[in-house]
Amino acid sequence: MTNAELDQLAINTIRTLSIDAVQAASSGHPGTPMALAPLVYTLWNRVMRFDPQDPIWPGRDRFVLSNGHASMLLWSILYLTRTQAVNAEYETLGKPAVTLEDIRHFRQLGSHAPGHPEYHLVSGVETTTGPLGQGIATSVGMAIAQRWLAARYNKPDLGIFDYHIYAVCGDGCLMEGVGSEAASLAGHLGLDNLCWIYDNNHITIEGSTRLAFTEDVAVRFAGYGWNILRVGDANDIAGIEQALTTFRETNGRPTLVILDSHIGYGSPHRHDTAAAHGEPLGVEEIKLTKRAYGWPEDSNFLVPDHVLEHFASGVGVRGATARRKWQELFVDYRSKYPELATEIDQMQQRGLPAGWDRNLPSFPADPKGLAGREASGKVLNVLAQNIPWLVGGSADLGPSTKTLLTFEGAGDVQAATPGGKNLHFGIREHAMAAILNGLALSKLRPFGASFLIFSDYARPAIRLAALMELPVLFVFTHDAMGDGEDGPTHQPVEHLASMRAMPGLTLFRPGDANEVVEAYRYIMQLRHRPALLALSRQPLPTLDRSKYAPASGVARGAYVLADPAEGKPDMILIATGSELHLAAEAHERLGLEGIRSRVVSMPSWDVFECETQEYRDAVLPPEITARVAIEQASTFGWERYVGKAGRVLGMHTFGASAPLKALQQEFGFTVNHSIAMVKAMLQPSKAA
Repeated sequence: MTNAELDQLAINTIRTLSIDAVQAASSGHPGTPMALAPLVYTLWNRVMRFDPQDPIWPGRDRFVLSNGHASMLLWSILYLTRTQAVNAEYETLGKPAVTLEDIRHFRQLGSHAPGHPEYHLVSGVETTTGPLGQGIATSVGMAIAQRWLAARYNKPDLGIFDYHIYAVCGDGCLMEGVGSEAASLAGHLGLDNLCWIYDNNHITIEGSTRLAFTEDVAVRFAGYGWNILRVGDANDIAGIEQALTTFRETNGRPTLVILDSHIGYGSPHRHDTAAAHGEPLGVEEIKLTKRAYGWPEDSNFLVPDHVLEHFASGVGVRGATARRKWQELFVDYRSKYPELATEIDQMQQRGLPAGWDRNLPSFPADPKGLAGREASGKVLNVLAQNIPWLVGGSADLGPSTKTLLTFEGAGDVQAATPGGKNLHFGIREHAMAAILNGLALSKLRPFGASFLIFSDYARPAIRLAALMELPVLFVFTHDAMGDGEDGPTHQPVEHLASMRAMPGLTLFRPGDANEVVEAYRYIMQLRHRPALLALSRQPLPTLDRSKYAPASGVARGAYVLADPAEGKPDMILIATGSELHLAAEAHERLGLEGIRSRVVSMPSWDVFECETQEYRDAVLPPEITARVAIEQASTFGWERYVGKAGRVLGMHTFGASAPLKALQQEFGFTVNHSIAMVKAMLQPSKAA
């Protein structure tokens, strides 16, 4: 066969595998794989530096399928390239990441060909995609990370980190706001290692894009500062290859390739229609389509031998050669720069350097105290000096969230200084969170900050961080009513409950400066979980730890802060964050009145739930049913800890606009009200 015939055979194999898999599943999206098979073939077999035998080597190019509903493109290419599986310990398992049997069971339970790309499940998937726009936004984080890594680690003639990032996207990705946010920042930073290929097929689920999307995409991206290229026919693999070559030769700007395509290409009745988007073609239409491809009409999941050989001699040989050269380069690098090589090793394994927690502050008792955000800023500035690859920033709120890194040499990440430690995301919370995911996928330890109320904007990407098991840190301040005069629009009443409900996310709401330190100490050791810190705007008293239990109890999620001087407690006060000192003061006054109370600090529900039942019962003895929980947030969920006999002092409205002290008085967050609740709860038993 000629090379051109082999190219077409490989392309049609991708198309027909996609068609057959969707038909077998009675579910999926065949049209985009039919249109973009030539693009994915060209990228993988002619352009990308990727070794299927080692899909996680650090020098590889990254491929992101942002329009993740077209996942059969990815499953087909991972199968045809014989990409190998890697486990969570970064060990190659000697078996393929995706098998033909997986593809036969597309979208079925247990298959490694799920409905959308899933990073934590299938090797060769660089990021989980599906919610449109997330993939391209995450790719911006990957591009920032590559430039940061190159700035710190590359040396003359030793380019350890010189890879590119390719992201495929569709109309939906460009309509979603997160895509616009990320594209704007990418243009500002001049990320010339980043290429988005836009599948310009003019079709969405409801029909033609003329219904809602008639803007000039090229003009928009030119305004962002991108380089714009166009390929007029998605079947023109030479044109695609030339555009990608031009991208790699372009300096100072990211590249958008506008690729004109036809959804459902080759289908006589679904070509260029919305019907090709999200449903199987049907048996008869599949036969007609395969006939148009010159394919056996009655075949199912056919993979000609020549195709596997063609990929092996293409990306297989080229990728293995590139990886071998990189490994030889890194041996030379290690001999010349052993300390930097050790950093790279630690970072790639999501480890921490020796002494990462040295010099963390310890705060003395102080009734005036320190705001949670202030304590956090002090801790971050220590950690960022101890952990070279800890980087981050805020959505234009650094002075308020106290997340600016101010030590000498910290620097800002800008187009001319990509190796800084401070990232300025602008007022782009959603893109910020997605970019943090991209940084973490590149093995940096990123943090991003905003007000807790604005976690609403970031939530979709936070959820993906949890789904992908990425150690991203979200630092959210102004956690309750501390910014009182700003009113209900800035008072996050329901947000703690919402984030606590998210599987895989570790949330801490520390009650004083030393609890902030211990929360960071716990979080930094997480390798496969994102974390959220909810921190106060206002000063919180720093508790006297010679009188109360040490803050190290934070590592267990909840701990006994104080017990009665004598005898067993009559009741338990449970509190988090800014309400912890209320519980402590109420405890002291109740003791003077002969009511024996226990104070439990519970900064993290999910960490506490991971403790043994024995420990949980020791902190919250089942026989003590008189309990009061205190938190300036929705009461939702607290019933699991207070039980039917207990009470919750929390929020039932969205708050109000007033100075903090007035709000605390209005909504009952005072020592007097806390004590009154305890007495009202205990009164029936005393009367009996």
